[in-house]
Amino acid sequence: MRTDRDAGSPDYDRIVEDLTYKYDGVFSKESVAQAVADARAALEPVSKIPTYLPILTARYATQQLTAAAQAEGRITKQVPELLFVCVHNAGRSQIAAALAQHLSGGRVHVRSAGSAPIDEVNATAIAVLKERGIDLSEAYPKPLTNDVVRAADVVITMGCGDACPILPGKRYEDWDVADPAGQPLETVRDIRDDIQGRVTRLLRDLGI
Repeated sequence: MRTDRDAGSPDYDRIVEDLTYKYDGVFSKESVAQAVADARAALEPVSKIPTYLPILTARYATQQLTAAAQAEGRITKQVPELLFVCVHNAGRSQIAAALAQHLSGGRVHVRSAGSAPIDEVNATAIAVLKERGIDLSEAYPKPLTNDVVRAADVVITMGCGDACPILPGKRYEDWDVADPAGQPLETVRDIRDDIQGRVTRLLRDLGI
């Protein structure tokens, strides 16, 4: 629901206009405005730097609109959709998503989300991926939504319990992976390597 706060805000009005153009023929301007308002509402409580909030809102609204369009068959999938989910979307799921994107060479589309996302990605997770030439510095935790689950072909959960909805026609896996939160660099390297092995096996199983 749009609020008085949203009205007359140039940054968010521009986001709505840009996304309305991008999704012309797919979603109405009203639906786009709702997606932008929902994205802002989801990210604002955990956003540390208000200046960046419009940029993150635009990215997240785009992801949600694309997921909804894919789930509803309005946009044709070009590659398999993988979704990695953990509690905070700050460590395990971010590492897995980044590795899957990197190792697949773009032959899958990857999303990550958290059942209870926090305000920033684990700094040590960013560091251990940088060692592999993967830049996670602009990643941010994102809330889990039904649309991203509906759009996914494969859903990988890591320590988030029953938070992820179970929908028919999806492939689900639960990976028992250690949480990097509060762990030293060497331990997080081991977690990264564990996740990389699992991602590699998954991609091979998918024929990628």
